[in-house]
Amino acid sequence: MSSAAMIDRYRWWEIILIYCGIALFLFFVLAPFFEGFMVSLKPLSQLFSSPYRFWPENGSFEAYRTMWVSVPGFGRYIFNSFFISIIVTLIVLCLVIPAAYAFAKFEFKGMGILLGAFLTVNMFSGAVLLIPLFRLMRSMGVLNTYLAMIVPGVAFLIPSAIWLLRTYMIRIPQELNEAAYMDGASHFYTLRRVILPIAMPGIIVVAITTFIGAYAQQFIFALTFNSKTEYMPLPVGLFAYFGKQEVIWNELMAASFVGIAPAMVVIFFLQRYLVGGLTAGAVKQ
Repeated sequence: MSSAAMIDRYRWWEIILIYCGIALFLFFVLAPFFEGFMVSLKPLSQLFSSPYRFWPENGSFEAYRTMWVSVPGFGRYIFNSFFISIIVTLIVLCLVIPAAYAFAKFEFKGMGILLGAFLTVNMFSGAVLLIPLFRLMRSMGVLNTYLAMIVPGVAFLIPSAIWLLRTYMIRIPQELNEAAYMDGASHFYTLRRVILPIAMPGIIVVAITTFIGAYAQQFIFALTFNSKTEYMPLPVGLFAYFGKQEVIWNELMAASFVGIAPAMVVIFFLQRYLVGGLTAGAVKQ
């Protein structure tokens, strides 16, 4: 059914209400970002002026220059965040692809219990498990290294990734597996040559969501398992803008926008794969 035909199903006032609801939702989502950007353009002296001015007076991008001077290691923090997120994403994909294939295409004893256990893991916050995780990282000798943030990141992102990719692989016809088996192909060959090309949109979705999750959850692990500046990711590095006497809010906002810009660029160029992967297989052929 075309989009025009679906719109014709609604009355004119229903369409207006739908668009008003979308506009209201977007306002509440985007307003904090817009306000943060306005703060980054204001001199520090204007941030707490009375009455408060939304639009900056004599606004400039000076904070985007001075933030590199205030925190010399800021570039390193961005690199660390990207490095950790990319490594976590690669490890999760290597583990999740065969696991999702097994859960989607085979029946084995205890499968339901394992899938339920994966959901249970997602119910626990990282803060609840910080003490046992700290003892585990210390026993492994990986405190104050990249591994101290990579290992828990992988552990917390695998369950949701398995569920997401399994749901996509279930929609791949089982006849493809059976045909490959009749031709003498092994399970690994079938996965590599038959399933992976078809499941690539779903894999891209899992990769993007895993990257975003790894980029967002670094704060609590880095703050607990790492004390060396050279391994600090961006969320912890932003604390450098909190001084003993005051917070440099304009530079903090500028640093936040610069920090998320690379991730937003990646998402922008991959969004068509994300939408395609989420909607592929949704319509029964």
